[in-house]
Amino acid sequence: QVQLVESGGGLVQAGGSLRLSCLASGRTFNEYVAGWFREAPGKDREFVAAISRDAGNGYSADSLKGRFTISRDNAKNTVYLQMNSLKPEDTGIYYCAAGEIYGADAGFYSFWGQGTQVTVSS
Repeated sequence: QVQLVESGGGLVQAGGSLRLSCLASGRTFNEYVAGWFREAPGKDREFVAAISRDAGNGYSADSLKGRFTISRDNAKNTVYLQMNSLKPEDTGIYYCAAGEIYGADAGFYSFWGQGTQVTVSS
């Protein structure tokens, strides 16, 4: 298994940008697909983005395309989420995940970070 630690969250004004990072332990991170999920206040956990093991493929939720981009650097055991044009409704806790199945279902992922808070002011 792997251990994941998110960083990069914070308070930002609407229209601003943030780049989240997720650092994975171990030297087998490249064997796992990776994803980002978020939990807004009072709402269920929702899919944000996913990326393949070799970083050749990645995608964001339809509602986030054009604003959110996932990437990874296996040499650094790190996955990133670039967030642009942030909106107040993007506020929530953002979680990094790793697993065996490439997709948008949270149940596909076995390993989770503790989350990082993103707050977008209006």
